[in-house]
Amino acid sequence: MNSSSADKFRIAITLGRRTIHRIDQLVAANLYANRSRVIEQAIKEKFERIDRSQLARVCARLDPAFERSLAEGDFSEDLSGWPER
Repeated sequence: MNSSSADKFRIAITLGRRTIHRIDQLVAANLYANRSRVIEQAIKEKFERIDRSQLARVCARLDPAFERSLAEGDFSEDLSGWPER
């Protein structure tokens, strides 16, 4: 999802010299247009990892036997109302 510049806000952050140097290396290698793009992409990827780990935790709480029974449920009554081909 691309954001227009109208959807963006300017903030100030403090980063260490080593981090800034690494960001500048990515920009110098033309992998990103500027520092903001590097930081924005890093944050986006972090949020995606958080979302995936939250999904994994939810899935781990699921009861496999119950989920299987739902997936393999008996739908014969539901099918009786459908027209034949």
